[in-house]
Amino acid sequence: MAKLSQQVLSVRDKVSPALDKALKENEKRLIELCSLPFEELYASLESGARGLAADEASHRLAKYGPNELAKARKQGFLLDILDRLKSPLVVQLLAIAGISAVVGEYRSSIVVGAMVALSLGLSFVLDRRSAQEVEALGKRVQSRTYVIRDGAELEIRMSEVVPGDIVLLQAGSIVPADLRLVQAKDFFVGESMLTGESLPVEKNAAAPATAPAAALDLSNACFMGTTVTSGTARGIAVNTGALTIFGALSAKLVEKRAETSFDKGIRSFTWLMIRTMLIMVSLVFATVGLTKGNWVEALLFALSVAVGLTPEMLPMIVTVNLAKGALVMAGKKVIVKKLPSIQNLGAINILCTDKTGTLTQDRVVLEHHVDIIGNTSEEVLNYAYLNSYFQTGLKNLLDRAVLEYVDLDTAECKPIDERPFDFQRRRMSVVVEYEGDNVLICKGAVEEIYQSCAYYQIDEEIFPLIDMIRADLFEETEKLNREGFRVLGIAYREFPREKTSYTTADESQLILLGYIAFMDPPKESATEAVRLLGAAGVGVKVLTGDNGLVSQKVCAEVGIDASEAVSGGSLAALGREDFAAAVAKNALFYKLTPAQKEQIVHELRRQGNVVGYMGDGINDTAALKAADVGISVDSAVDIAKDSADIVLLEKSLLVLEEGIIEGRKIFANIIKYIRMGSSSNFGNMFSMLGASILLPFLPMMPLQILANNFLYDLSQTGIPMDSVDPELVAKPVSWDIRNIKRFMVSIGPISSLFDYATFALMWFFFGARHWLDPGLGAAARDSLASLFQTGWFVESLLTQTLIVHIIRTKRIPFVQSRASAPMLLATLLIAATGVILPYSPLAGYLGLVPLPGIYWVWIAGFLVLYSTITHKVKRWFIRRFEGD
Repeated sequence: MAKLSQQVLSVRDKVSPALDKALKENEKRLIELCSLPFEELYASLESGARGLAADEASHRLAKYGPNELAKARKQGFLLDILDRLKSPLVVQLLAIAGISAVVGEYRSSIVVGAMVALSLGLSFVLDRRSAQEVEALGKRVQSRTYVIRDGAELEIRMSEVVPGDIVLLQAGSIVPADLRLVQAKDFFVGESMLTGESLPVEKNAAAPATAPAAALDLSNACFMGTTVTSGTARGIAVNTGALTIFGALSAKLVEKRAETSFDKGIRSFTWLMIRTMLIMVSLVFATVGLTKGNWVEALLFALSVAVGLTPEMLPMIVTVNLAKGALVMAGKKVIVKKLPSIQNLGAINILCTDKTGTLTQDRVVLEHHVDIIGNTSEEVLNYAYLNSYFQTGLKNLLDRAVLEYVDLDTAECKPIDERPFDFQRRRMSVVVEYEGDNVLICKGAVEEIYQSCAYYQIDEEIFPLIDMIRADLFEETEKLNREGFRVLGIAYREFPREKTSYTTADESQLILLGYIAFMDPPKESATEAVRLLGAAGVGVKVLTGDNGLVSQKVCAEVGIDASEAVSGGSLAALGREDFAAAVAKNALFYKLTPAQKEQIVHELRRQGNVVGYMGDGINDTAALKAADVGISVDSAVDIAKDSADIVLLEKSLLVLEEGIIEGRKIFANIIKYIRMGSSSNFGNMFSMLGASILLPFLPMMPLQILANNFLYDLSQTGIPMDSVDPELVAKPVSWDIRNIKRFMVSIGPISSLFDYATFALMWFFFGARHWLDPGLGAAARDSLASLFQTGWFVESLLTQTLIVHIIRTKRIPFVQSRASAPMLLATLLIAATGVILPYSPLAGYLGLVPLPGIYWVWIAGFLVLYSTITHKVKRWFIRRFEGD
């Protein structure tokens, strides 16, 4: 409790006095209400055992507001823009615009300002739109809870719970508000998120003898956000939303999300470009200043070069790609709760999943009810039915299958007590008054049932269960398991009617009665999904709490090699190195505890894998959080959905495979821009530096550099809508800054080579060399310089704009792979603009002059040769560094 108290104290320093006062009053009120008798409790909250009336609930929802935690406050327009202005890329551009204005270059300042406005405006609009779309998608998978209203059970959204609601809780539920319990049965709650205590806490409905000092010390209260691990309960909502203890913490501890590998990759690339730019700008400034003698001109030219080397469209490209991907994935029944997780989904190379419902149809049917020698037994069916019927906890698929198989008259039976299921015992028991005795009926995993039995029954005869015949008793269950049946053991023990309270210790000295066997056939789509995932470079590992033989048969039928499966017991006995080897080698792990699932995920990640975990039960929560990408389904328990990054609207590996491929497409398009920007900038660095040394005039005017870069940025806006070749998504993809650097160094110099070829063309063929003639007048020199600058302006824009068609694919561009219509249209429009500009009314403003007709013949040849060489080098790079 000290840990939480410190949290609360530190947080209260950050809140307004009014809110702090309200929180203290509500905590005090919760303690007071938990100390009242039930009649006074209901009266204080103006409610009752039948719950609220629907009209009253609506009134209270309007009065108290939605039962939601505090969220990061949405920034207004001005604050949002100011936050975006803190980006190092934007700060750099604004500094350049400011310096340009100070030295009188207003046109350059306006162009840079327009580039900043374009980048900020597009990212702001698209970020807002994507945030709204993701929020709307998130509402499709909101957690729900059961309440009593007008005397009837009703499922509602958690956000609709109001003070006075009677809430029903069971294993797997998230507690939706701060509650006072009014009923509890074997009820345990995990409060680690509030207290740091890893073990579940037992709760009851009894009022404390003396009121505790802190609300968290109440044994008859449950707190919003905690999770039910076992048992059932009813509670009355006291505080909701921000006025709960958890809501109070979240209201003050709303933080920005942790930086993901995706964020780190973007940040690494950004600083790589900034470092490159700083080196380049310093060299160009010094070179131009020393060779030309005009330091103001050198400064403006260097600043323009800095703008040209800045990937200012990167935020927009990333935002559009992720937002578009989220919408496309939603259409494929994959809901993205956190946008950056899209890239992590595409990077998965190992998928860990449960068996039931994923590989199988999740349509369990009771097929057999037999005694221990395999004969059909009605007594086994009767006991199994009573166990499933009278348990008050969460009824799973097996319980529902038993209840659907037969409808027995239970009028003569009376429930006495129960011991709910947990993942350590792997069994559950009910005690019913039946045929004159209190009968404890235990149902669970066969091995665990055997361990609790001292006798077995055949017909009406009961025999001692000695060690030498245990193996013989396993034969029938193993036979059923090999045939693909899920088998549960049924055992019982009779007690005197005077005994009314039971513990786990009473689950001993049981009489083994027989087995019930269920069939959950494999999905027809599972085999194809496993094949497609394997082809996409994703290995599938099955982590299940189920029986090994059943799991092996299912795995074999869907194409997973599970010949050397490992049990949870075997894993627990392994040392560190052997455990790591077993996790890496095997594809099926059975009879696992929740902790072991989490350990396997951690170990796979430690070995360098990107791990996705797909689960839908409370026993999957820890593993979901441990994975790089937690994947759940819409039908999962609340805590599983809450822990997931991705939620599937259909529990299918085929749906997940489509989501993985879409994640890779998004990443591939982002990488296209990054490769384009890095290689182009690296090439420009050598071109600018060489031209500054060799030429007696500037190779391009500052305004021309800015206009060139602005047009190039516009040409890249089609990248998010571009198509992606199958081979680019055929295997897991992840950030590799070293590979980006290698690509930059390999491809960048080619553009520089053709820049120098253009310099030579303009200098020798088109006579710019005459600029050095002593008798040439100033006007003639300006004319030659303008012709040179126009020639390089056009060549630079065309090569940069069109080369994306080479880089976007591993194939032969235009022949084997074509860009999407938006991408093609964007690049062609900008290329056409570059061709037209020297002849347009804007030419004079930009310092451009008309180019002679023969120039276009030379440039066409340059473009063909440039494309050919770049494609050849690209293919060499792919073979050398990417293994294709």
